[in-house]
Amino acid sequence: MSPRRVMIVDDEKGIREALKQVLEYEEIEVQASASGHEAIGVYPEFKPHLVFLDVKMEGMDGLETLKKIRELDPQAQVVMISGHGTIQTAVEATQLGAYDFLEKPLDTDRILLTLRNALQHVVLVHENVRLKQEFRAQYEIVGSSKAIRGVIALIEKVAPTPARVVITGENGTGKELVARAIHSLSPRAQGPFIEVNCAAIPGELIESELFGHMKGSFTGAFSDRAGKFELADGGTLFLDEVGDMSLSAQAKVLRALQEGTISRVGSGKAVPVDVRVIAATNKHLSAEIEEGRFREDLLHRLNVIPIHVPPLRERRTDVPQLISHFIAELTKEGVPRKEFELAAVERLTAQDWPGNIRELKNAVERLLILASGRVVKPADVERLVGKGAGDGGGSRWKAPAVPPAGGEGESGGADASWLRAPTFEEFKQAAERAYLYRKLEEHDWNVSETARTLQMPRSNLYKKIERYGLGRVGEAGEGGSVT
Repeated sequence: MSPRRVMIVDDEKGIREALKQVLEYEEIEVQASASGHEAIGVYPEFKPHLVFLDVKMEGMDGLETLKKIRELDPQAQVVMISGHGTIQTAVEATQLGAYDFLEKPLDTDRILLTLRNALQHVVLVHENVRLKQEFRAQYEIVGSSKAIRGVIALIEKVAPTPARVVITGENGTGKELVARAIHSLSPRAQGPFIEVNCAAIPGELIESELFGHMKGSFTGAFSDRAGKFELADGGTLFLDEVGDMSLSAQAKVLRALQEGTISRVGSGKAVPVDVRVIAATNKHLSAEIEEGRFREDLLHRLNVIPIHVPPLRERRTDVPQLISHFIAELTKEGVPRKEFELAAVERLTAQDWPGNIRELKNAVERLLILASGRVVKPADVERLVGKGAGDGGGSRWKAPAVPPAGGEGESGGADASWLRAPTFEEFKQAAERAYLYRKLEEHDWNVSETARTLQMPRSNLYKKIERYGLGRVGEAGEGGSVT
């Protein structure tokens, strides 16, 4: 921080000049003001790192000036000075945000110590703000498609409320980003955000992980340990892949949600917890309930507000923005920066991305590192990404996952990217796929009825459905359907 700037506000000229002399000897840039009104006027332009502010002044006194300064700059560091200090005044100044309180006559050593500590505090505050900004950027939801705007709008509605949320979506779509966005926009934003990956923890340890344990409660429990519910007290607990949680753990989670208390493994003592639970899963929990693997009553407790995060193939218009975002993010981490040709971006946009955003980021990083030259070209995408982006073994182009419906749209390739097929044969296949998809949709995915309308043998239609990945064929019989 250079140069360091300090403002002195005191109606006594002798105090101003003496303090200014001490500070300038320490190579501090000083702005001296004789009144609160004068200080407020020059504060925005001078932007001091620290303010020495007299309490007793004619006109606007020090406490009123402090209040005005904090309104201009909530991060302002202000040291109050007074010849008539009282405990009440010191307390009031502290409540208004003062960093410290010094009594006159001012001692040079005390001034320098306070100056050093206050400036170190300023550095820490600025570093904290910088880290928070980087953290927010890391978990930013990028995109402007209709699909993602709908998700963001829902986040903004639900975040200020205490409602529990279940986030669904495929792997890599950004369910954790949604959970963190809800937390950061909620009244609990200053509290902890604790994440538990239920799929990564063995079934026999999940209860200990969630609720904690007492020393000796099981082999390996060498000391008492708080669980994630306790650690998240006053904040948010994110249960990722909640569909993989054991039934016994589900029962305890249900009880914790109902009663607002938990019990550590090996203890009968109830511990109160104030936690907002957000759950996420890539499974269909209704199907898990039918199979007896998930409790219906727990789903009802968790699923107050459902949020579905669309796969990347249903928000293709966001791919160019995501590529730019990942380039900026990765180059900050030391990956060499390169430009992407428009045709290369179009190739990436046309991919299906079964791994969704996570896979796209990996592809961008691979291209930045391995592409020859300073510009990423379509040939680089074909060579380095083609086989890994769901294009069926490295073909140069693949039709969108959901065929276009005509006109402009946001989902599954309705942006007519199929018209960019590099060969006539690939165009014909994409057109056929789009046509069959719409016809199946018109007949509610009844294969027999669709085949009859198209005057096509049903067996041929099944083969084309499988070839183009239009859906899973239901167990055949007359009137078989695609599910």
